[in-house]
Parts: sequence; structure tokens; C-alpha cells
Amino acid sequence: MEKSATLWDRSRQAVVAEIVDTALALFAEQGYEATTMAQVATRAGVSQRSLFRYFGTKEDLVCGEQDALGDLLVETVAAQPPEVSTWDALRAGFTTILTAAHHSPQRVLEISTLIFATPSLRARYSEKRLKWQRALVPVIEQRMGIEPGEIPDPRAMGVIATVFACIDTASELWVRHGGKADPFELYELALAAVRG
Repeated sequence: MEKSATLWDRSRQAVVAEIVDTALALFAEQGYEATTMAQVATRAGVSQRSLFRYFGTKEDLVCGEQDALGDLLVETVAAQPPEVSTWDALRAGFTTILTAAHHSPQRVLEISTLIFATPSLRARYSEKRLKWQRALVPVIEQRMGIEPGEIPDPRAMGVIATVFACIDTASELWVRHGGKADPFELYELALAAVRG
């Protein structure tokens, strides 16, 4: 039973990867906004119904795994030992999700470039990142020794927002450098400037 589940998972991942490859090729050829889900389905050789089972919206073709990555981020930060600083725990979380995305650096660059260049994708990406931030609040409050309340603590929210702003700054600059700069070096520079 275990083997068939693993085989099914691998088959599903292969289909998803092929659909994403097809979609990204179409987006590069004719632009994100001009590409329809019907075109992606036809080019990928799947029915539209099957395509919508894998991806609920066109944005999900690019940003689809963000929910799973957000869960992994929260789990990783929560699992850091108590002696690890809040800043380092958040960095460890982002390091983990970067390696868990199952994409080559070139594919990450391609997806990131598309997100930063497309307003609707950028909005969806930002919406998901805000959801990640909200999910992190209780974890960071606990790590900072803050009693949870009905309203999130501004100190925890401030730390989380700062880290996200620095990560997003580093990501955008990494894209502008064509993937040639070290994103974590850019992040450390941004964070050091903010923390003074």
C-alpha cells in the first residue's frame, strides 16, 4: 500500500510539473494575461476539468504551492530550539522553504520574475504572504515570551513584518540581478540596515 501511494504521489508531481512547465512556456510566449486555462490544458494534453483539479485558478499555476510552503515555514520556525533567536528562527524557516519548493534555481527565477512583473500575480503573492505572517504571530509571540491576547502583539508583528520586507526586498533584487546575486546576502544586508 505504501509503495502505490508513493508511486501515485510521484506520478501526480510529474503531471503537476509538466503542466507548470507548459504554462510557463505559454506565459513566456504570449504573456500571462493573454494566456487562458483552456490553452494551458490543450498544450499540456489534459482536459480543462483535470487542469482545474490540479490548479483552481490561473494564479495557482504560478503561486499554487504557497499554502504548503507557508505551513512548512510556520512548522520550521516553531521547531527551532529555544536558544535560537527570533531572527534566526525566521531565517531558518525561509531557508527551509527555499529548498523545499522542488524547483531549480532557474525555475525559481522564472517564477519570481513572472510574479514581480505581473500585477495580478504580485497581488496574489502578497495576499498569501500576509496569511503566512498572521500564522506566524502566535509562534513568534511564544518565542519572544509574550502572552497571547485577542489582538496580536505589535512587537511580534513588527519582527515578522521586518523579516518579510527584507526577504521580499532580497527576492526582488535577486530577480533584477538575473539570479546572479546571493539572495541571503541581500537579505542580511537589508536586515542589518533595518536593525541598525
